[in-house]
Amino acid sequence: MEAHHCNNRRSNLLLLLLIVSVVANLITASAASSPIAIASEEKLELTLYYEALCPFCENFIVNYLYKLFDNGLISIVNLKLSPYGNAKIRSNGTIVCQHGAWECVLNTVEACAIHAWPAVSDHFPFVYCVENLTYEGEYANWETCFQKVNVDPKPVLDCYASGFGHELELQYADEIKALEPPHTYVPWVVLDGQPLYDDYVDIISLICKAYKGSKTPQACHGLSLPVTKHKDTDNNLDNKLRGCMMLAWLNLCRIME
Repeated sequence: MEAHHCNNRRSNLLLLLLIVSVVANLITASAASSPIAIASEEKLELTLYYEALCPFCENFIVNYLYKLFDNGLISIVNLKLSPYGNAKIRSNGTIVCQHGAWECVLNTVEACAIHAWPAVSDHFPFVYCVENLTYEGEYANWETCFQKVNVDPKPVLDCYASGFGHELELQYADEIKALEPPHTYVPWVVLDGQPLYDDYVDIISLICKAYKGSKTPQACHGLSLPVTKHKDTDNNLDNKLRGCMMLAWLNLCRIME
């Protein structure tokens, strides 16, 4: 997978243009979405079963899932993240992860973040930041995400160090094992009880198609339904730029709170 290069090698001019664009999108999105209040019973249930170092999981979170926050669709969705994936539990209770020890570390860190900040609007920025680093091959720098998204590291680090994160992972293991039909790979995306299989990259259209509530978000207007399948691409330049913009946008949201 081609690595992202959203770092100091980008010119100051490009960074300035990105920030200006993010601010403009934030103001527009806030003005468009603020009047919409969706009753909880009208919301769709969306769960992502994933593992931290899975390339397809990273790609989905960094290039697709974040759009729910960018376009306001999070207002009609109860999003749940389940960071365990294809890990296995040994007879002695230890967990072995598909992509090695670092994946177990990051799965547990993200589980602790979800527990520490239960609201998806609070924990998703951190998870997104970590997954963006893994997407770039810089997973060892995951602790920089505390500063990048402006959160207190203590509850997550305490959770991990105390072993409570391991207990959370065992709970996620039980959840994914109980899936019906069983998951066969990750990312495994379930929308209102139905797995999306390989159509998960069409998440925006599928959410809009499934939503039967009374207040359809603007993002669903004008979409062509049913969904047309398309090839997933990791190296699209527009996705790279929007990935950089997402981190800036999430930081701006926290600053403006």
